[in-house]
Amino acid sequence: MNVLAVSPAGIFGSEFLGTMLLIVLGVGVVANALLPKTKGHDGGWQMIDWGWGIGVMVGVFAAYRTGGHLNPAVTLGLTVAGVDLAPGIPATFANVSLYIGAQLLGAMAGAVLAWLVYKQHYDLECDPSLKLGTFATGPQIRNYGWNLLTETIATYVLVIWVLLSGYTNVAKITTADNIQEISGSLIGPLGVTFLIMGIGNSLGGPTGYAINPARDLGPRIVHALLPIKGKGSSDWAYSWVPILGPILGGVLAGLTYLIFW
Repeated sequence: MNVLAVSPAGIFGSEFLGTMLLIVLGVGVVANALLPKTKGHDGGWQMIDWGWGIGVMVGVFAAYRTGGHLNPAVTLGLTVAGVDLAPGIPATFANVSLYIGAQLLGAMAGAVLAWLVYKQHYDLECDPSLKLGTFATGPQIRNYGWNLLTETIATYVLVIWVLLSGYTNVAKITTADNIQEISGSLIGPLGVTFLIMGIGNSLGGPTGYAINPARDLGPRIVHALLPIKGKGSSDWAYSWVPILGPILGGVLAGLTYLIFW
């Protein structure tokens, strides 16, 4: 069995593209549900859950060469667990930095694309918190300690599943009769789709389940920078919660795997 070699440019491009596709679909579905005069207006929580779940699946498939992390919490969790980031990609400082940088920039690019799709709807007058809510998460009850705990637990569930399922092993090459082909389990990306939806339905109510620092920070930065009419505050006072909580959850999941498996 050979291992698919991925260059630094390939690592960056894979995670950038995957995260961009995740976020354009994720921000897009929330915009469709919240903004005025959209076809999906008032579509509800299940519509949003499905949109994010499918966005993750698409992103994982697109970033198959790098294991489809799309999330610094996943990358850090695998690093702490002492496993490769993907087949043939060790968890070195350089590789981890490439992953996280690509994820953040991909999230920003995806948010810009979603804004372009819904530009006319963002121009309409509505509650500024709804416009921010299409980009970034926010708590239903603001209590930073409890909000942090919620994000930590929800992300722990995600990352421990990633570690135990081994779904990142989708970039192996098998050789049979001198023919090389990419192999791997299709259930991984589909499984994480349902997991994301399950986390949203079970644990997402208090904070909107960022469970991904890049997913929240990248679009929040874009919200702050874009000329969105009547957008209001980007709520930087809360922004540290969906960064630190997922990082803690990912690290704790990695430690759990390191100690018990």
